Amino acid sequence: QVQLVESGGGLVQAGGSLRLSCAVSGGTLRSYAMGWFRQAPGKEREFVAAIRWSGGSTYYADSVKGRFTISRDNAKNTMYLQMNSLKPEDTAVYFCAAQTYAGTRWPSVNSYEYNYWGQGTQVTVSS
Repeated sequence: QVQLVESGGGLVQAGGSLRLSCAVSGGTLRSYAMGWFRQAPGKEREFVAAIRWSGGSTYYADSVKGRFTISRDNAKNTMYLQMNSLKPEDTAVYFCAAQTYAGTRWPSVNSYEYNYWGQGTQVTVSS
């Protein structure tokens, strides 16, 4: 069974950095795009960043633009989220997601546009 497995979350002070990874395990996943979402306690899940698997186009939420960088390693079938200049408001559970069907718009910023999800990894930024 194909799964997305996130890692790299943790506790960091404001201004610090973390790098999240999202690896495909249990098989091959042909993705058209992959993305990162996050959900803070009591809030809706929100879009963070997305990347097209072919070509590598990227798109970011305004709240993270200039601080976060999404990337992928096709050979390792892994996606990354480099998070710099972290703020307490970045505290959330971060989820990676994959879109494996064609015909969707770009950028895909809604959670319903992704059909594979990881289990999430906690990121906590202290002030």
